[in-house]
Amino acid sequence: MFFRDVIGQEGIKRRLIQSVHDERVSHALLFAGPSGTGKLAMAIAYAQFISCSNRSATDSCGVCPSCHKYNKLAHPDLHFVFPIYNSSKNSKPISDDFITEWREKVLTSPYFSFSDWLDFIEAGNAQGMIYERESDVVYRKLNLKSFEAEYKTMIIWLPEKMNNQCANKLLKIIEEPPSKTLFILITEDEEAVIGTIRSRTQPVKFPFIDDESMRLALQSLEDADPSQISDAIRLAGGNFIKAREYVIPNEDEQFYFRKFQEMMRQAYKREVLAQMEWANEMATIGRDKQKAFFSFASRLVREYFMMNFNKSEMVYLNEEEKNWGKQFAPFINEQNVIQLYNEFDTATKQIAWNGQPRIIFLDTALRMVRLIKK
Repeated sequence: MFFRDVIGQEGIKRRLIQSVHDERVSHALLFAGPSGTGKLAMAIAYAQFISCSNRSATDSCGVCPSCHKYNKLAHPDLHFVFPIYNSSKNSKPISDDFITEWREKVLTSPYFSFSDWLDFIEAGNAQGMIYERESDVVYRKLNLKSFEAEYKTMIIWLPEKMNNQCANKLLKIIEEPPSKTLFILITEDEEAVIGTIRSRTQPVKFPFIDDESMRLALQSLEDADPSQISDAIRLAGGNFIKAREYVIPNEDEQFYFRKFQEMMRQAYKREVLAQMEWANEMATIGRDKQKAFFSFASRLVREYFMMNFNKSEMVYLNEEEKNWGKQFAPFINEQNVIQLYNEFDTATKQIAWNGQPRIIFLDTALRMVRLIKK
């Protein structure tokens, strides 16, 4: 991974590159910012740049033995921790059990969401977490001598997914790290990372990607629809993952949209039996996807409400969503928009609290019958 592969974020690149030239590499960095802004790509590019034996002033060489291994994410001094899940086949998993899948996913594109990752490893209903035993593995790996590079690098993706026991053990390692160790923690929810860890890391704040960098990145995608690029940039708001989904439709987003349509049509027609079948299906898709669906539904409610004001510049919908909204938007109005939004917010919280999904989805669907009025 090269710095030139990271979309935008030129200021952060310069800062990280300069830290290497000045020999002032911090032992623990916290890359914090929204999803789709390139934090994972930047972390790998930075680690490769540090390890490269023939780097230029601005990037890794790409041809030295270290770079060859980084190109496969198989350098012996590069380690990863990321959310995984327990299963009947493996009740005590660690990240290394999924390292083959992780390398495949990251090498395909380092721009992906937590939900994308869980889908890729077929987590099903399981919630992705970083378990306590992972901290023991981190401790063991970092107390070994470096194999080839000057630094041992530990990249922890989404530390907010750690359970408390793991986070507390990791804190001790960060407080007293082995020599020549580099931690890079990558978070999308900085406040969810325990404060004692945050206070012992150097924060690097990632802003949304600028429009011109986004445009160049989207134009380079093979399957992108060029006619959708301008809209994608506006709609995505600096998130490359979302922008890519607009120009190359994502299966999850298409699924959520179909299920939203079904929920609203069934509510309008008072089809209770169909609502029960719908709720049964939604109960099987996994908790992270369930929460993502309600987040998606909240977004559509907001956008369809705004459609009624005929202000196209204020509406963030793709073409399919917009076309359907021409008929549906009038059903979202001043009398129900807040209640709809609150229903989806409540359902999201109930899913997060391990409520019974079938009951939550059926209850939400039935409430739509009362709320959907033109």
